[in-house]
Amino acid sequence: MDRFFPVVLGIAGALLLASGSLYTVDQRQFAMVFQFGEVVRVVKEPGIQFKVPMLQNVRFFDRRIQTIDPEAPELFNTREKKNVLVDSFVKWRVRDVEQFYKSVGGNETVAVQRLRQTINDGLRAEFGQKTVADVISGKRDEVMELVRKRANVDAQKIGMEILDVRLKRVDFPDKISTSVYERMNSERRTVANQLRSEGAAEAERIRADADRQREVVLAEAYSKAQAIKGEGDAKAAAIYAQAYGKNPEFYAFWRSMDAYKQTFRNKSDVMVLDPSSEFFKYFKNAQPKPR
Repeated sequence: MDRFFPVVLGIAGALLLASGSLYTVDQRQFAMVFQFGEVVRVVKEPGIQFKVPMLQNVRFFDRRIQTIDPEAPELFNTREKKNVLVDSFVKWRVRDVEQFYKSVGGNETVAVQRLRQTINDGLRAEFGQKTVADVISGKRDEVMELVRKRANVDAQKIGMEILDVRLKRVDFPDKISTSVYERMNSERRTVANQLRSEGAAEAERIRADADRQREVVLAEAYSKAQAIKGEGDAKAAAIYAQAYGKNPEFYAFWRSMDAYKQTFRNKSDVMVLDPSSEFFKYFKNAQPKPR
């Protein structure tokens, strides 16, 4: 048993030595190896790495893309001297970990505070040169790209990189928003009333034109109807005259029958006539006189 003790002790010492000399770098991290407080190596590739135990120590830094998202919107002034609330966010990452360590001591809080101040100054400068319409829609992308480029110049000095600067919301403060909305509402109401009056005038014009066209159509139709009726009456008179010329007695008989039919159509009709009247001659003698 005693002879195995040195072996076990040697194995334990070897394991302890190996654990002190091996470390793992994740693919989401940078690693910096220090010796007596000085940087001796920067590890950017993931995997198992070696260091001198007891003499060297390792510090890890996040290499992923991170976000700066302020808790509250910032108040900026536009070229029109109007205050607007701007809610924005920034995407950044560590680009040069050694420069990042030398500049801010690897302190992410200090680095983020510096970036926020740089972004804030850039936004304030750009908003001061633009109108509300520009920053809301017209030149919004242009403003964001200018701010990103200027902030990225300062970020590179501390080993960082600004990937994107975006506006989530641009709005007026509550008091200004109320007055703006009321003014917009009044303007829209004025436009609506104007459109209604123009629509009513156009409707009256259309109705007047339709009535005029109706009267013209009715007059033309009446004129045509009267002309057709006159032509029909003329043709009927010609036919009657022709028929009368061929057989006057039959024509007189047929006309009397037609008169009887029209006269005695309703049983309630009452006529007061002399029985010896010419109107009843075919009642007395239905036989026509010989020609």
